[in-house]
Amino acid sequence: MVLKKNLSRSIRQGHPWIYRDALDARVLPDDGALVEIRTRDGRPIARGFWDERSPIAVRVLESGGPGHRFADADSLLAERLRAALDRRLERLDLSRTNVFRWVHGEGDLLPGVHVDFYADTAVARFDGDGAGAFYDPFEPRLRVAAGPRLPIRAVLDRSLRKTGAKEDEREVLENGVRFVVDLAHGQKGGLFIDQRENRVRVAGRARGKSVLNLFGYTGGFAVHAALAGALSTDTVDLARPAIEAARRNFELNDLPMDRARFHVLDAFAFLAAAIDRGDRWDIVISDPPSFAPRKDAVPAARQAYQRLHKLASAVTAPGGLLCASSCSSHFGKDDFLASIEDGARQAGRQWEFEALYGAAFDHPVLPAFPEGDYLKFAIGRVR
Repeated sequence: MVLKKNLSRSIRQGHPWIYRDALDARVLPDDGALVEIRTRDGRPIARGFWDERSPIAVRVLESGGPGHRFADADSLLAERLRAALDRRLERLDLSRTNVFRWVHGEGDLLPGVHVDFYADTAVARFDGDGAGAFYDPFEPRLRVAAGPRLPIRAVLDRSLRKTGAKEDEREVLENGVRFVVDLAHGQKGGLFIDQRENRVRVAGRARGKSVLNLFGYTGGFAVHAALAGALSTDTVDLARPAIEAARRNFELNDLPMDRARFHVLDAFAFLAAAIDRGDRWDIVISDPPSFAPRKDAVPAARQAYQRLHKLASAVTAPGGLLCASSCSSHFGKDDFLASIEDGARQAGRQWEFEALYGAAFDHPVLPAFPEGDYLKFAIGRVR
């Protein structure tokens, strides 16, 4: 296939996506087929796999200049799966943390596939039919890469919904904290692995404090804070099953339930009512779903984030912490931080920036692939 646009520099620097409108494809291959990408003058520049239906027509596996010899695909996949696991295991103590992202797609040079590991089960998710076809058969590849160092009881395809039976549940450990996850139906399994390090950061400042966990899902931030000695926790989520799971996770860790409150409510409605009552918390954590899943959603997202941060600032005690998160790569860091500062100002408060963090280490980002740098977690003090 021939590049119609001058993308040679971007591809050589490591950007892993080639969109359909950038290619002159006279013959369309099958989903998952290996294709070689050439410049207009016929020089091979990259190799990747084809996706018939996605706007991202080719996900690049390997790029190279003149004289570069592309590796055997099977050997390349085997090596990259092993290397990805090596990078996790050298930093994780599996006796304390046995839930992690083994493969983070493009960030691990394995575009189009993500693998999360839960205690004894690998859960794979493929970005489109092209990735599913290219990596097939995937289970034996994972088992070979894991070897004896990571016993795998089962490999599940996240795209195949299960029944919600007990066998779909696992109890996992995150820094010694116990959580129950639902591998078939829970969003991201019931635990946002990418926030692991941020949960520890907040917990380290929670002792003796009142903590509000907005969009709390299954209580990850609240459970960590309670175990660290928080005076009280409030977990808010619109989904009743999520709140029921949060309550279960508190019980699983033998936490005193008289200091934990759970609310099945829309976060915006909860905050408005809390403001009317004059309620305040020492630490407020806001971890909403993406308000900007597409570029054209950014203007509306900017307004939504600003409104959220206005309300969250209003319920943060003077001198308390507002910890705000965004999981959209389309909503940049500068815009995100501005939405917190502007929201606080609209509430008659001031948000003093302390630090900005991203996803946990097992969600690596390629320098040439800013689209992969999606998670932002900002901590600041409200005056």
